[in-house]
Amino acid sequence: MTQITLDRSDATELAETLTFIAGWLSGSQEQILAESMAAFVGHPAYRVETLRADLHRFIFLLGIS
Repeated sequence: MTQITLDRSDATELAETLTFIAGWLSGSQEQILAESMAAFVGHPAYRVETLRADLHRFIFLLGIS
């Protein structure tokens, strides 16, 4: 597998952006976003909760806490 490296400041900025999006998906608009995502994705298997978990996993993989 090819290894990709990021500058620490770029990884931090990416992690902050992913954290922002994960927080937005958890906010007061969660139900509206869930309905919009369901319409966009077109399949109930990938939901807001799944996307949020993926975002948190990516943040973890970036090594930023």
